[in-house]
Amino acid sequence: MNLNEPALTRIADALERISPPPASPPDFDAADAYVWRPGEMPAHDALTAVAKVNRIDLDLLQGIDRSRDTLLENTRRFAQGLPANNALLWGARGMGKSSLVKAAHAQVNSEGHRLLLVEVLRDDIPTLHRLLTLVRQAEDKRVLMFCDDLSFDRDDTHYKSLKAALDGGVEGRPTNALFYATSNRRHLMPRDMIENEQRVGINPGEATEEKVSLSDRFGLWLGFHPCDQNEFLGMIRGYCDAYGIEISDDDLRAEAIEWRQTRGAVSGRVAWQFVQDLAGRKGIALTR
Repeated sequence: MNLNEPALTRIADALERISPPPASPPDFDAADAYVWRPGEMPAHDALTAVAKVNRIDLDLLQGIDRSRDTLLENTRRFAQGLPANNALLWGARGMGKSSLVKAAHAQVNSEGHRLLLVEVLRDDIPTLHRLLTLVRQAEDKRVLMFCDDLSFDRDDTHYKSLKAALDGGVEGRPTNALFYATSNRRHLMPRDMIENEQRVGINPGEATEEKVSLSDRFGLWLGFHPCDQNEFLGMIRGYCDAYGIEISDDDLRAEAIEWRQTRGAVSGRVAWQFVQDLAGRKGIALTR
């Protein structure tokens, strides 16, 4: 079939109409925090502004002083335009890993800097290179990308996308981008997955290196360990003092220990859950 020029023009116009429009550049001035929401294709990618970040003030995080100071200094240097390391916060559940990242971001911004926080969900790791492209174009912004509860299971290849993003490929990682992640696993992968590679691989050593080398891309490792009972009670007392919850030391100790026993765990998260229950029973709003 022969098509004349008008027919070809109409076909071209129709294809233009059904093709997705070019993605508009994100508005990095809309907020200090965003959530990365990739679409099925780059034209549908979006950065959703977060009006109010769910976080706890830095001074309320207890029992993690060394990790707090180290991460805060690393974050402050990055906000100042100085060299800084990607950071992996790993260890016990409920001990303030993600809370520390968000609190450090808020603290640095309160000091007069403007650091942007972008949350990346674990399942969206394969699209990190698209986010980095947007960040690279915003040269005057400092962007801290954050992935909470990051880990990889057997047959999961997302870790390769993360390795590529952290290294930056041929272009290198943008100087205005940094990546923080939290995980319960130091090497981000279950032990049986690594041991299986050692057992069945043609070259077990090389196979294991491939799996554990991901965590090596993080220049800063911060370990979080379970707290003891005294630290647990200290966390609760700190919350009570900060939010104006009046309770005697004896009553606090008795009620908190009973709460801990029903939960079968001691952590910062359990301490905060007790404080929420205590404040609710006393009719006190948790606002500062």
